[in-house]
Amino acid sequence: MGAAPSSHAIGGLPAGSGALALDTYELTKRFGDFTAMDRVTMRVEPGTVHALLGENGAGKSTLVKCVAGFQRAEEGSILIDGREQDIANPIVARALGIGMVYQHFTLAPGMTVAENLLLAGGKTPALIDWKRKRAELEAFLATTPFSLDLDVRPSELAAGEKQKLELLKQLYLKPRLLILDEPTSVLTPQEADEVLGHVREFARSGLCTVLIITHKFREVMAYADSVTVLRRGKAVHHCRVADTSPAQLAQAMMGGEQVASSPAQGPVDRKPVATGAPIALKVEGLKAQGDRGTLALHELSLSVRAGEILGVAGVSGNGQRELVEALVGQRPRLAGKVSVMGRPYAAHRAENRELKVRSLPEEPLRNACVGDLSVAENMALRDFDQPPLSRGGVLSFPYWRSRAREWIAEYGVKTRGEGAPIRSLSGGNVQRAVLARELAGDINVLIAANPVFGLDFAAVAEIHSRIVQVREKGGAVLLVSEDLDELLELADRIVVMSEGRIVFETSASGAERHVIGAHMGGGHHEVVA
Repeated sequence: MGAAPSSHAIGGLPAGSGALALDTYELTKRFGDFTAMDRVTMRVEPGTVHALLGENGAGKSTLVKCVAGFQRAEEGSILIDGREQDIANPIVARALGIGMVYQHFTLAPGMTVAENLLLAGGKTPALIDWKRKRAELEAFLATTPFSLDLDVRPSELAAGEKQKLELLKQLYLKPRLLILDEPTSVLTPQEADEVLGHVREFARSGLCTVLIITHKFREVMAYADSVTVLRRGKAVHHCRVADTSPAQLAQAMMGGEQVASSPAQGPVDRKPVATGAPIALKVEGLKAQGDRGTLALHELSLSVRAGEILGVAGVSGNGQRELVEALVGQRPRLAGKVSVMGRPYAAHRAENRELKVRSLPEEPLRNACVGDLSVAENMALRDFDQPPLSRGGVLSFPYWRSRAREWIAEYGVKTRGEGAPIRSLSGGNVQRAVLARELAGDINVLIAANPVFGLDFAAVAEIHSRIVQVREKGGAVLLVSEDLDELLELADRIVVMSEGRIVFETSASGAERHVIGAHMGGGHHEVVA
């Protein structure tokens, strides 16, 4: 199985090499009155890739944080190779051979790739023999399919390359159990396949066991050997991947609730866009600056017809956020023209009302709400000064509240009441409240940016169906999403953004995942704005 075990041991377990078996037995973790993980028993076979599936808040991150030593369970046991271990902190986990790659980057931005890799070991000598270390690192990189320049800094890397560096940091330490928390959320489809393919080979070689949190059924079906589904803190379903399907997994995640559609089915069956339909949103030669003063949008042009969903694909950081902000009035436009229904559109409040433009921004609590105001007040932000919410300059609060109660019921917003501050709601319920406000009445143009990011399966299905309803009623939808499955399911046409430009366009029905992925990758380094 490789090198002889070292003499260093914790709890009698030598830190040698070779894949570990992981068992959790009735693991329970509480935060105050809230039980995040409720008697979870799970078996992960050595040398396999084991997927953890579940809605947001199902307990996935809590489970892996207990295994990696970042949290401690109040009850139950963790067994490594059949022996119970007290994993009090990440240092104990590391000594046992457990490594974890996080969803959020943990790189030192001012250090080179080589320095970041050495830093990961935690035992850096005062004097480093760089010639020997470089040769060591180059030999290590040669064993992986990833090519990264040892001398560049993370600030110069694209998001996908940063994710590869996070994985390389762990692989360099030769883990025997590797935990990955949504490792592909910032990768192109090709990069995701490359990373997961390598991880699977690593597991099959017998050197390592892999536990992966993902929300993408495609990744589970293609790369995992077994899967555990968590629901509301409980482990509700265990099976081999060969014995299941995305529909069965979705059903396990949702329990008895009806699953609207599995996000791997391809485009929704519906009537085609009318060829003579008017162009509802037209963007010509749009330029806008990024937060660092460099150009984020380079003379970008696109158009969306009435009754059409145009999907915008791309790896995070290629100008999508700046495009949405420039369209909705949150970022100045340096050049270019935007028109709605043939009329110039500068995103002023009066124009939004007159031209019927609505938006579902990313992070709605930050971008579409005032956190300390009530649910009813937030629902009235768009039309509080219009009748019947205001008459003769006098605001009609009883009407605000009664309308809010109707919308709360219609959209299934879980809240203590319409008077509760909106920041007290969960992410999915904030998004439902914003949806109720933005989708009321007639809509010519809807601009939606990652509208279901971080939401649970039920909320995703519901929000998708409401976006499709806007299209069915003749509205134009610009759907910006980093989830290619979402775009393939909902869009009529897909364009790809790379480095602030539209670099490719295809109909969704004729779209090929690998072709879109190649354009998302740009074939060269992305500029991360």
